[in-house]
Amino acid sequence: MSVSYAPTEDLELIRTTARQFLEDRIGLETVRELMMSEEGLDRGLWKEIADLGWTGLAIGEEHGGAGYGLTELSVLLEEMGRLVTPGPFFASAVLATAAIDTAGDDVQKASLLPRLASGEIIATLAVFEEPRGWDLPSLATTATADGTGWVLDGAKPFVLAGQQADVIIVAAGFDDGIGMFVVPADAPGLDVTETPVLDPTRRQADILLNGVRVDGSALLGGGESTISLRKTLGIGTACLAAEQVGGSQRCLEMSVEYAKTRYQFGRPIGSFQSIKHRCADMLMKTEHAKSTAYHAVRVVDDDDEFAIAAPLAGSVCSEAYNWIAGETIQVHGGIGFTWEHDAHLYLKRAKASSLLLGDARYQRQLLGQAIGL
Repeated sequence: MSVSYAPTEDLELIRTTARQFLEDRIGLETVRELMMSEEGLDRGLWKEIADLGWTGLAIGEEHGGAGYGLTELSVLLEEMGRLVTPGPFFASAVLATAAIDTAGDDVQKASLLPRLASGEIIATLAVFEEPRGWDLPSLATTATADGTGWVLDGAKPFVLAGQQADVIIVAAGFDDGIGMFVVPADAPGLDVTETPVLDPTRRQADILLNGVRVDGSALLGGGESTISLRKTLGIGTACLAAEQVGGSQRCLEMSVEYAKTRYQFGRPIGSFQSIKHRCADMLMKTEHAKSTAYHAVRVVDDDDEFAIAAPLAGSVCSEAYNWIAGETIQVHGGIGFTWEHDAHLYLKRAKASSLLLGDARYQRQLLGQAIGL
């Protein structure tokens, strides 16, 4: 994986190609259409994304991927966040792919990663539960040994892209600790129900496992995987931070553009000191968020440093995006509150993303644990 975030030819090519494709094929009009559609996913568009190599960007070439690392993937996610891109990309190409890559054995990787890289299947990761939220030791979902296989029982609320996924990787407790099990979405006893969410560009579902039977090969790595699961969630947090940076940057751009063209009392509102201060603070928070996100993906191979950098980025970028999206509404005034304006799309994405893998307070708890507090 990459160890530097200095602009390179590959990074700039990924960024410019992604921005052009997203603006041409997934503009905000398409975002609105998809968020109102029944499935929330355009399968033809998903194939185009896969054909570009995005679904396999961070998958090794030996498994049909592009062979890049987290740095390149984060650049792509930053551009996706800039356009509140809808669909299951984050669930499948980030969370599920990272889970299989960090915990799976060679046979499992050879079976699943090529299909994920090609876009043939969509996968997601089901971990957190109520009422303890993001606390892994409190998982109530169980995996019980049954001959050569396992029986899974429990409930997983708010699973990202749950109804869109062909495969669900379920975290469950068993005698040895926590395991991750690969479960087909059509497995008997698996019930998936779509959940109303704040951000309709990212569908979520409640998943009920009632005696779901899987064979022995479904357990990633063949055993306990708490360390791999924590690393997977750290990768997800760092990638989400990059996406939040993209959203923050676009909110800043929208605010500055509006401040230049909206006139009051015969002058652009950007000439008013209060608006200048808002935009300056938005820029400062965006740059701060960017530096923490870039650092997190840069040190992904250093487990000790990454354990600090990922929750730091998660905390900083989550709070920054929430604040900047809110300030964007304020700069735009009354029009920013309307359904027709794009600002509310970013506010909803910011709010929903801040709870996806643990809120800022939880991320600071992880940070405190990592530095020994």
